[in-house]
Amino acid sequence: MPPVRILLCDDHAVVRAGLLALLGSEPDIEVVGEAGTGEEAVAMAAKLRPDVVLMDLQLGAGIDGVEATRGIATPEVHVLVLTTYDTDADITRAIEAGATGYLLKAERPEELFAAIHAAAQGRTALSAPVASRVMDRMRGTGRPTLTERERDILGQLARGLGNREIARALFISEATVKTHLGRIYAKLGVDTRAGAVAVAKEQRLLP
Repeated sequence: MPPVRILLCDDHAVVRAGLLALLGSEPDIEVVGEAGTGEEAVAMAAKLRPDVVLMDLQLGAGIDGVEATRGIATPEVHVLVLTTYDTDADITRAIEAGATGYLLKAERPEELFAAIHAAAQGRTALSAPVASRVMDRMRGTGRPTLTERERDILGQLARGLGNREIARALFISEATVKTHLGRIYAKLGVDTRAGAVAVAKEQRLLP
C-alpha cells in the first residue's frame, strides 16, 4: 500500500517541526507539505491533493481551522483536526465543516497514527474525551442547566449586547454580568461569547 499523504496546518513552526519529526518515523506516512495559515492550507490542499490534512483550529490571523476545513474537505481529501481545544462549540463547528476526525494534541503517537489511517479511509476518528462529549450530547445527558438569570444574560448575549449594555438592560452591575458569564462559559464548555451563543442555539437553551 502507498503511504498516506499528509498536509500539516499549524501556525506554530515548532509544533510543525515536532509533527514532521514524529510522522517521519512512520514508513507508511508521508508529509507532502506544511502550512502556517488557513489560506495556505486551502491553496496547498487544492494543489497537492493529500489524503489527510492535519488541521489545527486556532491559526492566528486570517481564517481559522474550521473555515479552512470547510474549504478543503472533499470525499477524496479528509481533514483530521488536531488541536488542544475540546469545547462542544469547537467540536460541533469542525464536524459541521466536514472534518472526518477530531483529535487532541495530548494523544499518544500511536493514537495519532491510527487516527491518520482511519481518516485516510474516510472513517471517523475521535479522541476518547471528544467521543464521550459527542455521546453525552446524543443521549441528552450533556445538556447544561442554567439559572433564570443566566438564561436572561445569554439571551442578551445572543442579541449582540456588550457587558455594559446587558447590565443596563437587566438592572445589575457589570461585575455581576462578568460573574454570570464566567459561570455560563464553564457550564457550556466554551471560552468566548460567540461559542456560548453557538452552543446555546444548538442545545435550544435560547427562547
